Amino acid sequence: MDSPTCIIHLPEGRPDAAIIWLHGLGADAHDLEPISARLGLHSTRHLFPNAPRRRITINNGTEMRAWFDFTSLDLSGGENREHVRDSIAKIRRLIDSQIEQGIDSTRIILAGFSQGGVIALLAGLGCERPLGGIIALSTYIPKQCDLTVRQRIPVIQCHGLDDTVIPYEIGLATSRRLQELLGDDHEWRTYPMEHGVSDQEIDDLTQWVQNHLGAPVTA
Repeated sequence: MDSPTCIIHLPEGRPDAAIIWLHGLGADAHDLEPISARLGLHSTRHLFPNAPRRRITINNGTEMRAWFDFTSLDLSGGENREHVRDSIAKIRRLIDSQIEQGIDSTRIILAGFSQGGVIALLAGLGCERPLGGIIALSTYIPKQCDLTVRQRIPVIQCHGLDDTVIPYEIGLATSRRLQELLGDDHEWRTYPMEHGVSDQEIDDLTQWVQNHLGAPVTA
């Protein structure tokens, strides 16, 4: 059975923060659930939206969940701009829904892996409301996408040194671009891994989220 449009994990008590998790190409809303569970936050609402199903050009038109189609494996500018805009709008509506439910915008974090990280960065940095932060995992900012920074939002960007899907050099170029725009609000971390998530990375994210949300973390 297919997963719903958005999976929501509620804390035991009243939530005072929210993290919106955006999966990568070909995955689904369940993909990042294990990471959120390991953060140990007990007053945070976790949301896992599903990207729509799209035919992906570089995969011979195979249909899969994707935030956008793209036509170039070298990430040189083949991202479908209309899809990118639609995905950004979808995530901003989720942000608005959390605010309407009583979560202060500064206690909302966007987190995304790979394609999901692209949308997290573009949606978060261009958001008119100040957010709590952005977690950008194994991702990049497309060259052709206009990047508007409306707020100085804390960003932690993590990348594998041996990533062959989104090569380290592309992640590093994005890091340098964000450093110029955000200064000390940008944090760049690398790990001896390929295109994935490591235990050390999750430990670092746990500390980062704790520092930026001020929310208690259980052992």
